[in-house]
Amino acid sequence: MELTFRAHDEDSPAERWRAHFTRVWPGYQEWFLKDGTRARPTFLACEQALERHLPELAPVWRRLCELAGGGDVASRCLSLWCPPPFFGACSQAVTGGVLVRNYDYAAPLCEAVLWKTCWLRPVIAMGDCLWGALDGINDAGLAASLSFGGRPEVGEGFGIPLVVRYLLECCTTVPECRAVLQRVPVHMSYNLTLLDAHGDFVTAYLAPDRAPVLRAWPCATNHQGKVEWAAHAEVTGTVEREAFLADRLADPTEDTERLVDRFAEAPLFWRGYARGWGTLYTSVYRPAERRMELRWPDERWRVGFTELVERTHTVRYPLD
Repeated sequence: MELTFRAHDEDSPAERWRAHFTRVWPGYQEWFLKDGTRARPTFLACEQALERHLPELAPVWRRLCELAGGGDVASRCLSLWCPPPFFGACSQAVTGGVLVRNYDYAAPLCEAVLWKTCWLRPVIAMGDCLWGALDGINDAGLAASLSFGGRPEVGEGFGIPLVVRYLLECCTTVPECRAVLQRVPVHMSYNLTLLDAHGDFVTAYLAPDRAPVLRAWPCATNHQGKVEWAAHAEVTGTVEREAFLADRLADPTEDTERLVDRFAEAPLFWRGYARGWGTLYTSVYRPAERRMELRWPDERWRVGFTELVERTHTVRYPLD
């Protein structure tokens, strides 16, 4: 199994984004319409949700809709308001002023693009859902990462990649993010870990059916304090991964770089590709330096706001 990662530098949405949309839209269209077009909110409902909850991003959304051809289905999908459900795994932790994460997912469903943009402010982020972010950092040194929260409930709210994008575009510190997360609805349960340039961090347990829980806890896997979806927890090893991280973080002999390197090892690095998903990449964010790294077993990209080089890297994931 192969996946080609790309790095793109495009300040405002233009031809690079249009080409990316053209490449991945058929899959997103099938996903968005899998329950029928009437199962998804209308264009007006999507527009009103953006204007109400994420107004700063509404002009960007309109520009993307234009680049996507102005169609009704594409515009509704791009809003990420009440999208179809999606699940994953992932591990993330804060250690010594660094945010590190493993992205665990199905390779065919990963966009595999690192974007350097300046829509509202400079942001470097791994893209998802066409304009959302799986993880990223902005020029103020705010870094964010998401992991699935381990609950199947679906409600009225935004897909989490757009919430991560909004935080990176509109916030500079963890306290600012806390305020946003108290008011923006999400459509499924997800965990966000955030770290800013001052060293402040938080893990947020978000859900569509209960108030956010914001913890000064330096790691997250795929449950929210306790297991609420036993089958998912067993398959993903979420309890074991969080316990491993908590033990390493509590060990005074464990230095930052050693813990970062452990994300390339079991139990954090998952090689379940033959069963449909596994660790696709590791990202390492260094807010004080305004820098990040994208890591695979055979390659590392070191990226900053003045030095992102457009490139590609093809990763081969073993199926045995």
